[in-house]
Order: sequence, then structure tokens, then C-alpha cells
Amino acid sequence: MPTAPIVTYIRVSTSGQGRSGLGIEAQRNTLVHFAAAEGFDVVREFVEVETGKGADALDRRPQLKAALAAARKLRCHVGVAKLDRLSRDVHFISGLMAHKVPFVVAELGPDVDPFVLHLFAALAEKERALISTRTRQALSAAKARGVTLGNPRLHVARKNAVEAVQAEADRYAANVLPIIKEAQKAGATTLRQIAEALNARGIPTARGGQWYAQSVANILERT
Repeated sequence: MPTAPIVTYIRVSTSGQGRSGLGIEAQRNTLVHFAAAEGFDVVREFVEVETGKGADALDRRPQLKAALAAARKLRCHVGVAKLDRLSRDVHFISGLMAHKVPFVVAELGPDVDPFVLHLFAALAEKERALISTRTRQALSAAKARGVTLGNPRLHVARKNAVEAVQAEADRYAANVLPIIKEAQKAGATTLRQIAEALNARGIPTARGGQWYAQSVANILERT
């Protein structure tokens, strides 16, 4: 099957993450698996290491600017692992769309059009604003009650929360795996075919959405 070229863009938010590789390899692996599953050929990769907040302006994202230029020259998509690797700001994403370079987001699948990307970005921005407001209100209320803010065991609570989420994801993967094996026995040989089989059976992902090749790959990596 012929493949289409794609330019990938990887972003980490701090210089520390860039030096350690934290987050870079995870994004790269996601994009490599996505490209292989969806018929893309990664022809260029651009990695951005930001040094602080407020870096959404395109002139402070030289690697993103270069990725856009390369994609225009090659007449292909720019691929990112997650939407927030482009930005957490819906207006910035809208500005990127004006460059007439199509984007694909691995975690959302290959068939999400620009309008839906705008919706996802707007919803994510609104959710963050609500969380921020509720957090400030909760802290203010606690302070008014005389509660000492700050918790020396906060890192323990965070670790427990992460472990709980991972355990739930592992349980879901274990439940879905037998169904995947049934689909494979029935003739589904590619990740995309397995995703189609799961969707045809009305089985939702852990988040209640549709299956794509990458979401199947994520399940298989956990088992």
C-alpha cells in the first residue's frame, strides 16, 4: 500500500525535559506507530524545546515554523502526538489553521477535520479555565477557614492518583484483549481492522469514544 509523507512535530515545555528526553521519546513512539498504522511515511521530524511559559507566538516556536514550511513544500500534513503539543490556546491553533497546512493528531485519529480540532481545543481551554477557577475558590475557602495551605505529602497523593489511573487502564486493557484476539481469529490482521471490528461490535474505548489504530496499539502495549 502506498504511503503519504508526513512531517512530525514534537514539543516539550521546559529545557529540563529537552535535555533529559522526558516526553520526547513518548511522543516520537506515538507518532511512529500512528504513521505505520495509518499509511504515513515520516519524512521530517522537528523537536521544539521551550524555555518557559507564554511561548505560543509562532516567532517563539522556530521548529514549528520550520515544520509548517517543510509541510507546505512537501504538500503534506504535520503530525503531532496530542493536540496540546501544538498549543493549549484555541486562538493560537486557529492561527495555525490559517497557514493552510493540515494537521493530524495521533490520539484523535486520522479523520478529524479542522473544525473538530477547533472544538477539541475550545473544550480543553474551557475545561482548564473551570479547573483553575474552582482551584482558586477552594484554596480561598480553605484559607478563610484557617487551613494551612500546602501539603508535604502532596507528592504521595499524586503518585497514588497516577497509580490508580494506570491500574484502571490496565484493567480495561485486560478486559478488551480477549475481544481483540477474537477479532484477530476472525481475520483482522492490522490495527485498523481490529479498530473497525471493535467499533462494529459497539465496544467503546476507555474514554467512551471510537477506536482507531493508535488506540488499539495503546491497548496491546499494556498487555
